[in-house]
Amino acid sequence: MTTPFASYPSLKDCPVVISGGASGIGEAMVRAFAGQGARVGFVDIAAEAGEALATELRHGGAHVHFIRCDVTDIPAYQGAIAEFARLHGDALVLVNNAAHDQRHQWGEVTPEEWDQRMAVNLKHAFFAIQAVAPGMAKAGRGSIINYGSISWMIMTPGLPIYETAKAAIHGLTRSMARELGQSGIRVNSLVPGAVMTKRQLELWIDAETLADIKQSQAIPEALTPEDCARLALFLAAEDSAMITAQHFLVDAGWANG
Repeated sequence: MTTPFASYPSLKDCPVVISGGASGIGEAMVRAFAGQGARVGFVDIAAEAGEALATELRHGGAHVHFIRCDVTDIPAYQGAIAEFARLHGDALVLVNNAAHDQRHQWGEVTPEEWDQRMAVNLKHAFFAIQAVAPGMAKAGRGSIINYGSISWMIMTPGLPIYETAKAAIHGLTRSMARELGQSGIRVNSLVPGAVMTKRQLELWIDAETLADIKQSQAIPEALTPEDCARLALFLAAEDSAMITAQHFLVDAGWANG
């Protein structure tokens, strides 16, 4: 069956690590990279969903492995990355996707809650980069994709710590692009708009909200996880070999983005 979307020869057999890959945008990326013939290792705290996805894709002939892991446990996460390297070879693509956008009231946040939310939305991305960069440097190439969020750009209420962490992703991308560029490693941010994941539809987006979102976008269509995954493929592939330190919005042209 033909598809209207691109294939990237440089991703075939390419070792890829994805965090938060069991559902939503992460699941779409696992499927997209597996469809390119990449060797995909992904982590998530959702063991049942992760195992089911990996089993499904392996039955289809894909090279996919799942490890149940809480990315806020840095030694465990770096250990999972090392295990993927043993199975697939050193990662040449890292997608820092895992995050949690739980709403919260700023006046009720404790120091412990601040630290936990920063850990799940920012900290793990840095230490995943730390884990994969030596292997990429040895190969003389690699692509790191950090997932941001449009939320802080449009001042979405009710999640200030999440937005602070996602704004910091831009600084992480720019600084690490400079640190790693001499080794042939590219670092970019992929910034989703209002993506219609199952979680968003169940918790935050009803028909009225969706109508408001479409009115805010230049293209009045619902964004899907696959829209983000297709850009991730391009940023991971050698087709984007001279693109680094950039931020790419997939938001259908949000008016205040």
